[in-house]
Amino acid sequence: MSFVSKLQMSAAAGALVAAFAVSPAAAERARFEFWYGLTGDLGERVQETCKRFNDSQQEFEAVCVGQGGYPNAVQNAIAAYRAGKQPTVVQVYDGGTLDLMLSGAYVPARKLMADNGYEVKWDDYFSGIANYYATAKGELLSFPYNSSTAMLYWNRDAFAKIGRDKAPATWEEVEEVARELKKAGYDCPLGFNFDTWQILEQFSAIHGEPIATKNNGYDGLDAEVVFNKTKFVDHVKFFKRMADEGVFTVRTKEAGMDIVPSFASGACQMIQTSIADHGTIGKTAAPNMKWDVAMLPVWNGTERKNSLVGGASLWVLAGKSEPEYKGAAAFLKFIGTPESAEWWSTVTGYIPVTNSGFEAMKAKGFYDKAPYKGRELAIESLTFTPTTPITRGIRLGGFMQIRKEVTDALQGIFAGKVGVEEALNEAAERSNAVLRRFEKTYAGKSLL
Repeated sequence: MSFVSKLQMSAAAGALVAAFAVSPAAAERARFEFWYGLTGDLGERVQETCKRFNDSQQEFEAVCVGQGGYPNAVQNAIAAYRAGKQPTVVQVYDGGTLDLMLSGAYVPARKLMADNGYEVKWDDYFSGIANYYATAKGELLSFPYNSSTAMLYWNRDAFAKIGRDKAPATWEEVEEVARELKKAGYDCPLGFNFDTWQILEQFSAIHGEPIATKNNGYDGLDAEVVFNKTKFVDHVKFFKRMADEGVFTVRTKEAGMDIVPSFASGACQMIQTSIADHGTIGKTAAPNMKWDVAMLPVWNGTERKNSLVGGASLWVLAGKSEPEYKGAAAFLKFIGTPESAEWWSTVTGYIPVTNSGFEAMKAKGFYDKAPYKGRELAIESLTFTPTTPITRGIRLGGFMQIRKEVTDALQGIFAGKVGVEEALNEAAERSNAVLRRFEKTYAGKSLL
């Protein structure tokens, strides 16, 4: 008996938890499960998405189940697949893309939609978003969903007090501004944490620097990391020097307050974080605080490249029934409409993933005034240049573990336990060990 059948029998017996309870009319719908990793306010918006879909028609019911974080969503889905209890759709963040791709445990996006009679303009997806989730030939395997990129958030009120009205465009300017803010009495001119997505991955992309050989892993499983041999090393040294001088400040949950609440409260005057946090900051910012976003700074002399997409895509897993696939296809079509894209961007801060969605929102004046003004800069950052072999994304096996190795190295550096070069070299060595294990696991398989 399948997992879904067991759920249906349980529902008939009244044994499901209240959250999954359905009316007799709704019980006749074809049900499918969607597992997601977003939490907190964003997780609530996913539940709202599912309710909007369920309320929009009577044929299908999306049962949406939070997994308590991105890594959990991937790991739980893999474990469930092995046990024959997998969901129909799962949200997989950027770092888990290669793991799903090589697993073979999915139905390609194009096949799902074609089999269920839906026409999709695949070239409508922004290339900077689609390339992260596509084969080397450009075929999308999953559906871009919650997409973002990193931005610089800055406090206009604090800047005005030092006679500035523009965000710094270079890291040299960031240093000047930060020192002026410090002199003006601000304790945290720039707050930062150890999220590698911002400090390593986005930095490397916009500076045209590789994170790994083989075009960041796209050209083979035998790639090796090289972040310990690029401009990233000097960038970390810069942050360490500024932190030692008290101009930059480490802000983490473990230390009491992470970067987003630190900025929203006015405690820190600049941070780097996702455009997806735009909505959260808008809701939680100190009363009457004026703030804005800008593209991430680059070092002088840099020919800026496009930034990387972050967030996640939706994968449809193999081994499910025809009714479940029909429901999944209808759901994915629903969330891909310009109307859904506008609603999603309104309630979260994530950016539209298609040109048509973005143009429709722009034509309505969505980005002309607060609280949404500035979010269009994320699109500008993602499309600043055509994607290159370095800036289309990162395709490394075990990337979740590699991120952790770099995070651990950064924590050691800023705790004063180890030097920058030593820590990054050791992190690279451990990361390459992760890659070799992954390569061995998938020996004989080639990238698509």
